[in-house]
Amino acid sequence: MSHAASEQTRITVRPLGAALGAEVRGIDMRAPLDAAAFQAVHDAWMTHLVLVFPEQHITDAEHVAFTRNFGEPEIFHQDIIKSARVREIFRVSNVDEDGKLMARSNPTMQQISLAEFWHTDSSYRPNPCMGSLLHGIEVSRTGGETHFTNMYAVYEALPDTLRRQVEGRRAKHDFGHLHTLRDLRPLTEAERAAMPPVWQPMVRTHPVTGRKSLYISPIYNDAIEGMAPAEAKQLIADLAEFAGEPRFVYPHRWETDDVVMWDNRCTMHQVTPYDPMERRVMHRTTIVGEGPVMAA
Repeated sequence: MSHAASEQTRITVRPLGAALGAEVRGIDMRAPLDAAAFQAVHDAWMTHLVLVFPEQHITDAEHVAFTRNFGEPEIFHQDIIKSARVREIFRVSNVDEDGKLMARSNPTMQQISLAEFWHTDSSYRPNPCMGSLLHGIEVSRTGGETHFTNMYAVYEALPDTLRRQVEGRRAKHDFGHLHTLRDLRPLTEAERAAMPPVWQPMVRTHPVTGRKSLYISPIYNDAIEGMAPAEAKQLIADLAEFAGEPRFVYPHRWETDDVVMWDNRCTMHQVTPYDPMERRVMHRTTIVGEGPVMAA
């Protein structure tokens, strides 16, 4: 595989998959990021969509500080998953903040398990997030891989039958739809008020690269403009199945203290199932979006 290197910053970028993904070395997330290093990382991010930074022995505070190089971290609107200690941290964990393993029936675990479906983060916001950074603190060996799919490539390869159905259309992104997929507790009135449904273009233009990509998030999509509910549900399912074809996907097998950074504007991701009795502690930050989705 090819290597790209910067003499000035001593950063190396090694592609990991044909569709997307690259490993980045030469960055220590505990230290300030200078302008040259920021540019090298940002350029690699725009090129490869998903970046893996191995061996990052960081605290939550250092995780948040590194995220701020790229934008302001989102604050999750539910207390159920948000860290009580560092409010910018979204806890993707089967272990509570006292270090105790949670039962699969725990409401937090039930909600986290929906990450096994394809999705893109915070698509239900009027200004969806730019990207996310996930830190593998305790990683699983019985599964728990994160798969990423390149939505530029998915859009470019769409068969005409699917392309005609998405061009010029919008899909509804509703956080509440998440709670209909499994036997989750209903949202509270405050949670519904905090995050009402939004309609997003199904084909978007990336604000930096100018490239077009398919924009769906199946765990939040329950309606498409101009379609009957059953027809819309089938189209979302067909699009998700197409996007999950191996030719578009990079599967990441976690190592302890990996930090993975991905662009939510042109990717989706899902987690493979794992043994719920095996500890898995992952902390995420999410970068506030730069504005509304740009329709293609």
